[in-house]
Formats: sequence, structure tokens, C-alpha cells
Amino acid sequence: MTVFIATSTINDDSMKSLDKAATEDIRHNRYRFLKAHGIDPDNTTLVRLSYEGDDYRRYVTIGTDMKGDGIARPSSVAVDALVVTKPHHALFLPLADCIGAVLHDPVHNIVMVSHLGRHNLEQYGGIASVRYLVENFQTDPTQLTVWLSPAAGQTNYPLYAFDNRSMHDVATEQLVAGGVSREHIDVSPIDSSIDQNYYSHSQFLKRKRPTDGRFAIVAVMRD
Repeated sequence: MTVFIATSTINDDSMKSLDKAATEDIRHNRYRFLKAHGIDPDNTTLVRLSYEGDDYRRYVTIGTDMKGDGIARPSSVAVDALVVTKPHHALFLPLADCIGAVLHDPVHNIVMVSHLGRHNLEQYGGIASVRYLVENFQTDPTQLTVWLSPAAGQTNYPLYAFDNRSMHDVATEQLVAGGVSREHIDVSPIDSSIDQNYYSHSQFLKRKRPTDGRFAIVAVMRD
């Protein structure tokens, strides 16, 4: 089983609705992006984030009954990560400046898509993501492979709680502390706050980008 991962760019338009009136446009953008990569939107589930409350380590394993949730129909669950155990069930995560982490257990054929932003990392979400797989699937962390998406870098988005280090550095450190082999972690070199091919909410707020929006990652196991 292999894991296919794709990342949208500004050329694909925004992947999250920032205005209720634009919901239909966002659905069109998502469908077009998914289909361009051979992924059926009806087999895709949205990793829908929520900043309500104070727990940013909400992880849920979903079955095939959740296919289409948040994509073909309204989302029914707010989480920080989703886990699937079947091939051809895609996970879709829109991003502003944060990391989308794809964790793959090739022994048990499991994929987790975990949001690792400032809030999550301050609660050691990298370690917690690995621990969830260990506790629920007996995953051997040394067998995990991890991909970290484009994200805002240290220059424009330092993590004050971690000596002003970058999200990529802190996430990598936490994953390694959770038992993942450093050589199994593939970190995107793209700084989304600098690279104009990606949306950056923080740069929009600083009036350094003309438009706000979200890029997205999608991950799916394939035979």
C-alpha cells in the first residue's frame, strides 16, 4: 500500500470558505482539485478544525461511513486529526499557515492527517499524534513515515513558546521524541509565508498579500 499526497496552490483557488456566500465556489474548487488527482470527492473526508475550547489534541478514527463528510455534505465532527484504515478513503485538510502532517503506518496500513499549528504544538501534538497510533493500533513508531506540508517559516512565524523556532523544527523534534526515526520524516522546504504560490493568512493580516485564502493537502492510501 502506498500513500499519495497532493498539495493545492493559489492556482487551484481557495480551499476553505471564508464567506458563507462563497461556499459553492469553495466546493467547486475542492472538487476540481480532488478530481485532478484522481480522487473521488465522495470518498473524501474533511479534517475540520475548531479553535473553540482548550483541547487541540482531538483525534478520531473514522470508517467508510464518513466518506464525503465535510466535502459532499456538511461536516459532522471537529477534530485536530483523522485516521483511516482503508485504501481509497482520502483525508482533506485546508491550511492557513500551519503544518499538515501525514503519518503512515505501512505495517497496519493506517494513515493519519494531523494539524500541527501553534496551538497543537504548544500541547505537544506531534508526540500526541504518534501516541494515538501506538495506543490504538499498536503502531511501532520507528516504522512510521511522516510528511510535513508547506508552512509559514521561522522568519515570519516564529514560535515564541519554543525559543522562536520554526513550526517545522518543533514538529520534527516532537515526532522524534515520540519515537519516529528522523530519517523517516520528510519536511517540505516550502515557506508558505514567502512563497507566493501558497496562501498565507498571517501575511494577509499584515497586508503583505492581496487576498486571503487556504491551500490544502489531501492524502489517500492506494493499492
